[in-house]
Amino acid sequence: MLDDQRLNWSEIDTVLLDMDGTLLDLHFDNHFWMDRVPVLLAEKDGISLDQARARIDAEYQAVFGTLNWYCYDYWTARLGLDIDLASREIQHLISLRSDTLPFLKALRESGRRVILLTNAHPKSLSLKVELTALDQHLDQLISTHSYRASKESQSLWQAVHLDLGFDPARTLFVDDSQPILEAARRFGIRYLLGVENPDSKKPHKQFDGFAATSDYRQHLDEIKKGPR
Repeated sequence: MLDDQRLNWSEIDTVLLDMDGTLLDLHFDNHFWMDRVPVLLAEKDGISLDQARARIDAEYQAVFGTLNWYCYDYWTARLGLDIDLASREIQHLISLRSDTLPFLKALRESGRRVILLTNAHPKSLSLKVELTALDQHLDQLISTHSYRASKESQSLWQAVHLDLGFDPARTLFVDDSQPILEAARRFGIRYLLGVENPDSKKPHKQFDGFAATSDYRQHLDEIKKGPR
């Protein structure tokens, strides 16, 4: 469902974009962390798949919402698995959303500043850029690991704002996470958009209190008018 009434594109000149689920299909990440990693852990430790899933679920919950939750180095050390290598073994699952390129093209041609702001680890970001050429469609790419804080943290928003110098009142932030959108709102980002279908293999999700979309192409006519 699209709520255009809450996005005044004429007043938006900076667009901050999440990556996984927002520009890329989240299926790769969900499959990797929820299916592939438990299989590898079970094989390494000689335990059942159910035991591996239970352990990993507890590990995930312990750091949910923190930078470690997204950190390849943390999970490599914690689980004794080469997370970077394991992700490359299924890299064929990495793909752009079907509406991503038309969306990015319209944003760039409208003269807006378009910046990737992702919690993904630099190794994950590097692999995905390598396979999708996403960097060719963005003005800047930022992994929050360079700030040692995730988008759930107000300190991250303060630091990014200081570095980028954007006007929160004229900025749109797009993400598939309700808690992260809430963090952006607390910081003062005026325009916020949730992604209802981050994983092409899963049902749509709902957002509470945020405009949301399942296809960026529904916004293109408004985007092309450019900011005032």
